[in-house]
Amino acid sequence: MSVVFFRVDSPFFSKAIQIRREVFVQEQGIPEEEEIDGRDPECEHVLLEEDGRPIGAARIRKIGDGIYKVERVAVLREKRGKGFGSFMMKEIERRIIFEGGEKIVLNAQFHVKGFYERLGYKQVGEVFVEAGIPHVRMEKVVDGK
Repeated sequence: MSVVFFRVDSPFFSKAIQIRREVFVQEQGIPEEEEIDGRDPECEHVLLEEDGRPIGAARIRKIGDGIYKVERVAVLREKRGKGFGSFMMKEIERRIIFEGGEKIVLNAQFHVKGFYERLGYKQVGEVFVEAGIPHVRMEKVVDGK
């Protein structure tokens, strides 16, 4: 298992977009124009691979001084529940700490709230709907020391 970090000009970007399309557009029915929202150029992207095969993706966006937002976290359906998502999130956290991050925020689909809670994220605020799906905002304070 490996994680690659890259920008949109990387050949890895098309692989990450394919995973996002499969999970969010095809599986969950999110309109492609909402999934591909125009913010990709301002993000660092993440590709999770198993034996060289892409199985997960995410993106990281700096939104403030020491604050990073993790978005578009996706793992292929057949790979869920096997620890791949946790591995990818831990690598993302290491990367954010390396970059000087102090807090990570994300909007979690409500049905995977427990996944993020097990990783130390706390819900802040009420449930809201994004792309037709209930979400909760979650935060985690990280410390690279």
